[in-house]
This record gives sequence, structure tokens and C-alpha cells, in this order.
Amino acid sequence: MGKRDETILKKIVEEAKIITEMIAGFDCVTFIADEKTKRAVCMALINIGEMVKLLSEQTKQNAPSIPWKSISGLRDVTAHGYQTLRMEDIWVTATKDIPALQEQIRGLLTLLS
Repeated sequence: MGKRDETILKKIVEEAKIITEMIAGFDCVTFIADEKTKRAVCMALINIGEMVKLLSEQTKQNAPSIPWKSISGLRDVTAHGYQTLRMEDIWVTATKDIPALQEQIRGLLTLLS
């Protein structure tokens, strides 16, 4: 893995951490009611998706269990169809998928360094 990919992966982990911190103390109902937090989480998801698109194919192939296409696809939907998003789905992504992604990428960084 090149230095560029390593930097990108570390930034993805940082964005995941930011999402986790932003939703601390929330449940789905309070998250959906908080427009600032919803928009901030969605922006962080867009950032993650953008960074995934910048990763080399080799790095993505080294972690086939990470749903790279789904992550970048969510970025596209979030960026271009925000008003059509189901915030319940964003909540699940933020609370379940993001912590898992964070751990997978930490493992990938350890494995490839």
C-alpha cells in the first residue's frame, strides 16, 4: 500500500470517529429530529465516499470484505439525493456500519503496514 492510500485510510477512520462522536447520546428519534446533526453526519458520509473513490484498486482488493462500491454509492445518493434519503437508514449506517468500517480499516492499516 502506498503512502497516499495509507493517508486516505487514516482520514476515513477519522471521519468515522467524527460521526461516532456527533451521534453520541442520540437515538434514532432524536437523530431524525436534529437537522444539524443529520446534515453533518451526511456530510461526513459524503467525505468517506469521496475518499474511497480515491483509493487504489490494489488497496481495495486487499480488503474485499469492505463494501467499497456501496460506500461510494452512498456518497452519490447522499450528495445528489439528500431529500430522498431515509434518515432511519442513515442512522443504521452511522451506528452499525460506520463502527464496523472503522475497525475493518484499522485492521487493513495494521495488516498492510
